[in-house]
Amino acid sequence: MSERIGVMGAGVMGSGIAQVMAIAGHEVVCRDLSEDVLAAAREGVDTGRFGVLGAVERGKLTADEADAALARLTFTTDLEPAVDVDVIIEAVPEDLGLKIKFWRDLDGLAPERTIFASNSSGFPIAAMAAGTDRPDRFVGWHWASPAPVMKLAEIVKGPETSAETVETIVRLAGAAGKNPVVVNDTDQSWGYVANRVYFAMVREANRVVSEGVATREQVDQLMRDCFRWPSGPYGMVAGAGSGWS
Repeated sequence: MSERIGVMGAGVMGSGIAQVMAIAGHEVVCRDLSEDVLAAAREGVDTGRFGVLGAVERGKLTADEADAALARLTFTTDLEPAVDVDVIIEAVPEDLGLKIKFWRDLDGLAPERTIFASNSSGFPIAAMAAGTDRPDRFVGWHWASPAPVMKLAEIVKGPETSAETVETIVRLAGAAGKNPVVVNDTDQSWGYVANRVYFAMVREANRVVSEGVATREQVDQLMRDCFRWPSGPYGMVAGAGSGWS
């Protein structure tokens, strides 16, 4: 089932999310305020390390599938086409005040049918949903970087999120090749599940380094070798913040 998707923010996460949803067969409008950011996003989706050209070279997509995905994906600074959609996925900076203002402003512009999905890494869904008149159609959809590769789909159900909203996002995530796991919202600690556990690991890694037991590079290497992780804790922080090279 094809839907029209708006992705707000064209940085590392937003452009990756837009790419995934376009490959999955949806018409996608990715909006950002900066033309420079949009230009970088276009290049990344096309020829970047995790872009569609690389997917063709690795046999993950055919050339025709890649061309079709790019044709379904629009990058723009215009707000209107990115709002007249079935689902809006927000990938703006991780600042709660900014996100609440963003959703409050969008609530008056988006059609009543539109589901709001925040890619927040850990802010309470209830706090963001409270700024809108559609808490039943507000949900968390936490992705991991790089979005075209990572299977994470941490679907965060707020206290007023409807079952229909959750079902829609779970369906979209699964059809896009992700592994949707529905968890409950919390206001007790930042991070839902994935990041609460991850940052507990980072805190212990920092203790190891501060005590002189090992360097950051050694910690990363040991975690990769022992647990077959693709990245250690420090490599993950760097990659999530600035992209993967």
